[in-house]
Amino acid sequence: YTANHEVFDDQALTCAMWGVAFNQHIKVTNKDNGKSVVVRVNDRGPHHRFIRQGRIIDLTEAAFSQIASPKKGLIDIHLEFL
Repeated sequence: YTANHEVFDDQALTCAMWGVAFNQHIKVTNKDNGKSVVVRVNDRGPHHRFIRQGRIIDLTEAAFSQIASPKKGLIDIHLEFL
């Protein structure tokens, strides 16, 4: 289950982010290739140890695969709150 009590679905266009209201829509753009995806916040994360390393958002596999190869792991992004 996610923090807002939904069943986690890695094929949904959702994300985890701290300090943002649930159901907020965010446009995430890959700075390297210009591809973007709109996701909905339904969870809290990433883990605090990753935030200290600069990660600010966790995308589901479906959302990430729309903007980059899943093999890439971490990418440089731009966020736009809709």
